[in-house]
Amino acid sequence: MLLAAEQQQLFPALRETFAGAVYPLQQLVSSPIRVAGEIAEAFASRAGLLEENRKLHEEQLMLKTKLLKFSAMEQENIRLRGLLETSFKVGEHALIAELLAVTLGTYEHVVSVNKGSRFGIQAEQSVMDANGIVGQVLRVNPFSSDVILITDPNHAIPVQVNRNGVRTIAVGSGQLDKLLLPQVTSNTDIKPGDLLVSSGLGGTFPQGYPVATVTTVAPQDDPSGKATAKPLAQLDRIREVLMVWSNSDPIPRIREHYNNRPDFVGPPLPHE
Repeated sequence: MLLAAEQQQLFPALRETFAGAVYPLQQLVSSPIRVAGEIAEAFASRAGLLEENRKLHEEQLMLKTKLLKFSAMEQENIRLRGLLETSFKVGEHALIAELLAVTLGTYEHVVSVNKGSRFGIQAEQSVMDANGIVGQVLRVNPFSSDVILITDPNHAIPVQVNRNGVRTIAVGSGQLDKLLLPQVTSNTDIKPGDLLVSSGLGGTFPQGYPVATVTTVAPQDDPSGKATAKPLAQLDRIREVLMVWSNSDPIPRIREHYNNRPDFVGPPLPHE
């Protein structure tokens, strides 16, 4: 009878009433399966998020490491570019060398570089960075060299004031940021801010290389006349240096120069 009534749709209101009464029971029966599915999905989503978070964290660490390396390479590129530009400015043969070891004691300021006699390095050769003179070669080995810094207490370099040409001696003080000018007297025309360049006397350092900037000068009533200067080279942070050879090739005489040119037309110029 119920099947016949359902087929003929004789009691639709009664059917709706029974359906409404049975709905809570259906929800109650299906709720464990639904809740279990939601819990499983929640755990799966959480596990997926944790795994994704872990991978992103690892990728972030790798990218940060690469970024640090790129930053170091960028700074190295800047330093090398500065050295390269300096080599063009000095107009002399130069070779870039990297620091191997640093010895900074009270009585010794020496660094070791990875270029030696196999590369043509010689004792007393000038060494500089992109800002100024670093020092000179002290000892030479086949594959390395020791460079004494201008701040070494046993080192002295002839300098002159770029402003007026006054010559003096800059002596190492044992401090990386300080040079002593012991020969400056109270009547010497020198003042703070003056640029000191190599004078070329002594034959070790070619003339005109920047060395230091005058920082303090004793008052005129001070008979000692002590003065100090700050090196221009970044002695506390250098990683590469420039090994400089002076261009000692003789300049050809005009007649010899033209006589040796293949495009010169005409009789040879007479020699003196």
